[in-house]
Amino acid sequence: MTKQKTNIVAIVTMCFIFAMISFVTNMAAPFGNIWGHQYSWAGMMGNMMNFAAYLFMGIPAGKMLVKVGYKKTTLIALAVGFVGICVQYVSSFSALAGSAIYVYLLGAFICGFCVCMLNTVVNPMLNILGGGGNKGNQYIQIGGTLNSLTGTLTPLLVGVLIGTVSDSTAMSDVSPLLFIAMAVFAIAFVIIKFVNIPEPAQERKVEKYESSAWHFRHFVLGAFAIFFYVGIEIGIPSQVNFYLADASAKGAGIAVNGAAIGGAIAAIYWLLMMVGRICSSAISGKISTRTQMVTVCSVALVLVIAAIFTPKAVTVSMPGYSAADGFAMFEVPVSCLFLVLCGLCTSLMWGAIFNLAVEGLGKYTEQASGIFMTLVIGGGIMPLIQEFIAKSNVGYMNSYWLVVAMLAYLLYYAVAGSKNVNKDIKVD
Repeated sequence: MTKQKTNIVAIVTMCFIFAMISFVTNMAAPFGNIWGHQYSWAGMMGNMMNFAAYLFMGIPAGKMLVKVGYKKTTLIALAVGFVGICVQYVSSFSALAGSAIYVYLLGAFICGFCVCMLNTVVNPMLNILGGGGNKGNQYIQIGGTLNSLTGTLTPLLVGVLIGTVSDSTAMSDVSPLLFIAMAVFAIAFVIIKFVNIPEPAQERKVEKYESSAWHFRHFVLGAFAIFFYVGIEIGIPSQVNFYLADASAKGAGIAVNGAAIGGAIAAIYWLLMMVGRICSSAISGKISTRTQMVTVCSVALVLVIAAIFTPKAVTVSMPGYSAADGFAMFEVPVSCLFLVLCGLCTSLMWGAIFNLAVEGLGKYTEQASGIFMTLVIGGGIMPLIQEFIAKSNVGYMNSYWLVVAMLAYLLYYAVAGSKNVNKDIKVD
């Protein structure tokens, strides 16, 4: 009974951390509307800096799990996150003038260290608490549901605070959101300080491992799958946001409150991710992770290709926000509808890929989690490449061919690459 109670507390705690990860990460793209208006190169740079931290912190975070445990790693991450948000707030000071953008990017980079450590903790912990397999995936999807909830609210709140991007728009306009983030980090630190969290890595007998996670083919292919997945997850709504915020003929051509409307519609993508994760949480105990993964990859490919080929003149009414009308229905290209519907598909990919990639790894799970998080750098690199394509003569919609290629790889991984062909390696 005591163990069951501890597991419930641990599960709730990990789900809360999952929510925080999205809250911090999803500020970068809508903040890009502010900096991108001032500096043409800065639209996705905050996002890039956030994910660049994974490259440096992923493997060390995995080692931290083994050395100091899950709880201490979480507390360190929360302290780092608080500092990162404070630095981003400092970038709103008018006295910094031309240096403000670099202060903001430093803050985004520091926050990246935080979310990398939190991700390294929460994914293996939920998978372990669920006993791996379909149940482990189910727990990750439950945590992912809260992750999507905060992912929905963040761009929506930023869009409401910004309204229409202009020369006067600055980080000071979104300072209320930064204050909320600081408070959340401080409260989370206090709560987790007094919560008991299982320490599976430290409970194992210390020994020299004769192999490593790198020797598992399905894990290595899964690590590259997560590289592309995060690029897809971030790239789809970010470019929709930028597309709608662009009032020129190249963009959606919305003259007033385009950034607010874009933020609200991008929020629908994250809302649908929450819906998808709720559904996956309900069925993951009965339907295999691989079957779910094959299905959503196939549907996402159809939706993205449909968005690319649908003319901009074909429109649909979608809910958005403007300062004049508040929440209302606005006419936007139907391609945006196809793209936000992808949220239903990408919703379960993170948990599914992690679950498939670490299946059968046993004592190498913590090492694998660290390596896995290092490859999350794809969430910075691939959207940046997509933005470069979008700003070229190719345009926003054709930049989604990059997403099509990444989805094709994920489909391959779900069908064949995720099979464990190294079952002979000792993992006890």
